[in-house]
Amino acid sequence: MSNTLVNLTDTLFAEKDGSKFATLKDKLIRSYAGKDRQAVIATLVRYAREGQLLHWRGYLMADIVRLMAPGESAWRPFFEWAVSQPALAYWATDGLLTTAGRDAYPVLVALALNEDRSPEQRAKAMKSLAMYSRQPFDRALPGDPGYWKPEQLRLTELQAWQEQGYPDGAGYAPPQVHPSLLHPGNDFEKLMARLDKQLEKKRRKNKDHANPSDWLTVADEKDMAYIRERWTLPDVYLTFLQNYSPLKVTFSGPHFTEGLSLYGAHELAARQGGYAFNGISGEPLTDWPSDLLVIGDDGADPYCLDLSAIKDGDAPVLMALHGQGDWDFEVYAESFAELIRKLVAVK
Repeated sequence: MSNTLVNLTDTLFAEKDGSKFATLKDKLIRSYAGKDRQAVIATLVRYAREGQLLHWRGYLMADIVRLMAPGESAWRPFFEWAVSQPALAYWATDGLLTTAGRDAYPVLVALALNEDRSPEQRAKAMKSLAMYSRQPFDRALPGDPGYWKPEQLRLTELQAWQEQGYPDGAGYAPPQVHPSLLHPGNDFEKLMARLDKQLEKKRRKNKDHANPSDWLTVADEKDMAYIRERWTLPDVYLTFLQNYSPLKVTFSGPHFTEGLSLYGAHELAARQGGYAFNGISGEPLTDWPSDLLVIGDDGADPYCLDLSAIKDGDAPVLMALHGQGDWDFEVYAESFAELIRKLVAVK
């Protein structure tokens, strides 16, 4: 370990201010994880065991897990100990699976079944087991196990899986996509294929296949039938919803505050709540222009198709800031296709 790394480690352990500690910790990882990853891990592990800022012991676990490579069994005893510590157990489950693999299963099953542990720790153990084993213990549940309720834990399934010898599951089938994303023909299909290429980069980072995101999917025909009955939509947008319905898709860019979330066919009607109608009572909101259909939002700022201006199978996209009193819309894109071109152009 270099003298500079030793000095930084000593400073880290001596620091009593949480904000300054965070800066030092980030500097340690940024400066030395590439050069001496094992030394950085050793420093963070030692702090998780004996550091003076108690809340930071738990926070460091996520950093330690990210630095760990699969199969680094030398760190397994640390994670076995950390799983037994309530303040460290949440992220330690992933570390134990990374370092011990299937040998971690009995420990994590016991944690999930232990009613003396917090619901969050038990849910995280089950979520981690589901992702590692490809068993569907997490089906139809929030991606963040912190939101799971105790009664949602599939403990009977977990015990049956244990009795069967921990077999691997089949995992989750990916969402159904339209073949034109792989073999585009016309200009709009080529545009959507380019957009999907951008989303594919984000999909690779998402290991939670129970909660897929950043997909353009084929819409359910029941949803499309309802949409066609309720609105007269331009052909371009109908094609988009039918063949490329967004599933948890948010686009970042210099023009967006929190990111533009485009709605899929399965949620389009409900997403009009808070704009066209009261989201609780269902009563129409009289200040909302009846010809505007909200197709997405950026932190609640609505992006809408102007259905009064349909021309050549497309319509302009308007946007407005929320919370300003009266709605003051401006044109964001001359057409829906132009909106997609803008999103494709963002690097």
